[in-house]
Amino acid sequence: RDGLPKGHSPIHTSFFSWRSTELAQAVVDAGAVPLLVLCVQEPEVALKRIAASALSDISKHSPELAQTVVDAGAIAHLAQMILNPDAKLKRQVFSALSQISKHSVDLAEMVVEAEIFPAVLTCLKDPDEYVKKNVATLMREISKHTPELSQLIVNAGGVAAAIDYIGDCRGNVRLPGIMMLGYVAAHSESLAMAVIVSKGVSQLAICLSEEPEDHIKAATAWALGQIGRHTPEHARAVAVANVLPKLLSLYMETETSEDLQVKAKKALKNILQKCTYLPALEPLLHDAPSNILKHVVGQFSKVLPHDSKARRLFVTSGGLKKIQEIKAEPGSALKEFINSINNCYPEEIVRYYSPGYSDTLLDRVEQYQPII
Repeated sequence: RDGLPKGHSPIHTSFFSWRSTELAQAVVDAGAVPLLVLCVQEPEVALKRIAASALSDISKHSPELAQTVVDAGAIAHLAQMILNPDAKLKRQVFSALSQISKHSVDLAEMVVEAEIFPAVLTCLKDPDEYVKKNVATLMREISKHTPELSQLIVNAGGVAAAIDYIGDCRGNVRLPGIMMLGYVAAHSESLAMAVIVSKGVSQLAICLSEEPEDHIKAATAWALGQIGRHTPEHARAVAVANVLPKLLSLYMETETSEDLQVKAKKALKNILQKCTYLPALEPLLHDAPSNILKHVVGQFSKVLPHDSKARRLFVTSGGLKKIQEIKAEPGSALKEFINSINNCYPEEIVRYYSPGYSDTLLDRVEQYQPII
């Protein structure tokens, strides 16, 4: 404490560091970082809090500033306090580790090497909302970088813990947990499957339905798209949670934000392009606009030629009739898909389900001269 520049307590340091990169750099150039690391080691909890907060504020601005904090040995001392009973201190500790981790793979790996997993996962159940949110943010910032870092979190039980976390909280506190699941799933088929196996899809589907805020729905839609975009198996896992109609309605609602509409559309297309589970696709035939409809019809055109049971079901469910009612531009992809589907059936069946065919039949009845 005595070593800080005259008139500058850790509170002043944190205040200046928070305001801009230039002020944070000035604080670093004044030699404050090693002194803040000393303050973190002081027995007085209030001083620890302020020093951790200042380190967080310095680290957030750039990779270079975060590296300065790391080079001063801050990570090891911050990591020792993750299970401290003081909630306000833990908030700052997790915030600082998050701000360091967010900048690069190397910095995130250095945080992970401090062996904070699996111990930090217990803090996802902390009674303090800010502690929980900051832990989830830390996990998000680490998992976004590489498949290897995500795998480390999965191996520690982090995905299951994050799913429980988003089930236990509401609103903005959920957001980093939702995004963390999306980042994990984005990396690879196996990591996305880890989210599926841990029942992540059903929990995200609940978030999509019950969250009123557009930005949280947008993040949830994005995460579901990252899970479902890998293979037909992944897409089916998302589709059976009945999120496709919800994503479609969010895309089509005029009152929703542009960001939500974009994310819902992108997620829908990501999932549709892999989905071969036709019962989940059929409701979209009736509601989707043409730019989405072409992806739905495209999937039917891929599956029906190779599956006789699906072809029969497509007739009895009214799908084939609906296909005949779609007005597609000649030469368009949609028209090509419709032709591919129609080629799976005898010509008289297609004719029977075409609009106006019943009138044609009635005309023939009227014109028919019975043989007496």
